Amino acid sequence: MKLDPKDLKFATRVDLDALLSAENRPRFRKAVSETIGSKHFFTPQLMVIIAALVDVFGTMTVAGLTAYYYPGFRAPMNWAVYSAFAALGAVALATFALLFGQYQFANLLAPFRRITRLVLSWLVSFTVLGSAIFLLKFGSELSRVWLITWSASGLFFFMSWRFMLAAFLRRMNRDGHFNKQVVLVGGGENAARVVSVVDGSLDSGVNLIGLFDDRDDARAPAETKGLFKLGGIDDLIDFVRATPVDLIIVTLPTHAEERITHLLGRLWVLPVDIRISAQAQKLRLRPRAYSYIGNLPCLDVYDKPLGEWGPLFKVALDKIVASLMLVILAPIMAATALAIKIDSKGPVLFRQKRYGFNNELIEIYKFRSMYTDQADASAATLVTRGDARVTRVGRFIRRTTLDELPQLFNVLRGELSLVGPRPHATQAKAGASLYEHVVDGYFARHRVKPGLTGWAQINGWRGETDTTEKIERRVEHDLYYIENWSLPFDLYILLRTPLALIKAENAY
Repeated sequence: MKLDPKDLKFATRVDLDALLSAENRPRFRKAVSETIGSKHFFTPQLMVIIAALVDVFGTMTVAGLTAYYYPGFRAPMNWAVYSAFAALGAVALATFALLFGQYQFANLLAPFRRITRLVLSWLVSFTVLGSAIFLLKFGSELSRVWLITWSASGLFFFMSWRFMLAAFLRRMNRDGHFNKQVVLVGGGENAARVVSVVDGSLDSGVNLIGLFDDRDDARAPAETKGLFKLGGIDDLIDFVRATPVDLIIVTLPTHAEERITHLLGRLWVLPVDIRISAQAQKLRLRPRAYSYIGNLPCLDVYDKPLGEWGPLFKVALDKIVASLMLVILAPIMAATALAIKIDSKGPVLFRQKRYGFNNELIEIYKFRSMYTDQADASAATLVTRGDARVTRVGRFIRRTTLDELPQLFNVLRGELSLVGPRPHATQAKAGASLYEHVVDGYFARHRVKPGLTGWAQINGWRGETDTTEKIERRVEHDLYYIENWSLPFDLYILLRTPLALIKAENAY
C-alpha cells in the first residue's frame, strides 16, 4: 500500500505538483510526516494486549454471571472460593492460548484458520481447572453444574469475542492501520520493480510512504509508480528522526557494493529495521536466506533494537521500579534538597538539555551541584577534580550520584529508562572535540532511550571524559548493551549499580 496523496493535509493535486519540486520538498516531507504520525496509534502489540486482557477478564465475568444467575445457587455461597477458581481458569486460558500461538497478531486476524487450537486452548484450560479442583479437594464446595455451565457459556463468549475482534482488525488492516511504515532508498528502475512487487502482493503488511535518493530528478524521478521522492539521504535521516518509520528498504542492486556500504554506514545509527531488496539480485539463494515483505525477497542487514516487545517490557519495568524508588528514596531526596538550599543560594533543581531517543532533545532534572551563577547548562566545560564551580554539598552528591535521583521523574515521564546509555549534554566534549566528532557512529547509542545507569557505568566508564579513549570505551559499552539487550541484562545492571557507585573514582 502506498501513501495516498488525498490523505495529506494539502489534499489537492495542484498543491502536490507544486510540492514535488525540489525547492518545496521540505514542506512536502513535513506534511507526510504529520500524516503518518497521526495514523500510527494502533499497533499489533497494543491489540494483542487488549485481546489478552479481554480473554482474562471476560472469562472471569462469565464465571461470575453464571454463578449469580443460576437458580440453584440461591443458597449462601463461598464467593471467595468461586472467585479464586474463576481467576485460575482465566489465567489458565490466557497461558494456553499463548502457548498455542493465539496471541500472534496473524492469528488474531484470522482465528478461523486455527479454530482447532482456539477450541483446544479453552478445553485444556478447563481440564487443568478441573484437575486443580480435584487435587485440592474443593469438589464439595463448588457446583459441578456451575463448572459445566461456565465451560459452555465461556467457550461461546471466547469464540464470539475472537471472531468479532478479527472482523474489526481485518477492517482496520485493510486501511493500513497495522502496516509497517516503509521508505525506500534509491530510485529508478530498481525502485520501480520493488514498488510493483509490493503492490502486487496480496498482503504485504507495509505502507510505502516515499523514497529518498541523492541523485537529481533526471536519474531518480520525483515520482516512481505513484511513490514520491521526498529528498536525499540527509533528508532521510532527518525524516526518520521526526516520523514513526519502521523499515528502510535499500533498492540498490547488491553488486553496487561500495555505494551500499556507504549508505549503510550512514543509516545504521537510526532505530529502524534495514533491509536490502534482493529483487534485482542475480545470485539466487535458498528461500530461507531471505525475509519477505509480501512477495519481495530481502536480505536482513540491521534490526530495530530491543525487538517488537522489548520496549513494552522496559516501559513496564521502568514505571514499576521508578515509582517504588521514589517512594523509598523520598526522605533522602528531601534531605538532599534541604542541604542544597542551606549550602548555597538558588533553586534546588538544575535542568539541562541532553540527547534522548533518536536524537530527540529532552530536558533532564538533577539536584543542583554548582553555584547558580557558574552553572553550565550546555556542559561546554566538563567538571574536573577540585572544580571551583561545585558547591560543598555538590561535591558529595556528585560523588555519591545523589544528584541524579530527580531523573526518576524523567523515567516516569517516559524520557529516560532505568537502564541505557547515559544521556550526554549537547556540547559535551572529549578534549576539545564534540563527542560525535570523536567517535564514528556516535549517534547509534541513541537507538534506545538513555538511562539512569548503564553497562558502561558499572564497568568503570563513568565521570570525566577528558580523553578520546574514555568516550570511545563508553560508546563501545553502550553499543554492546544495545546489541545484547534482554530483561535479565537490565536487572543485572540495576543490581550491580550500587556496588559500582561505591567503587567509582571518576565522579567529582
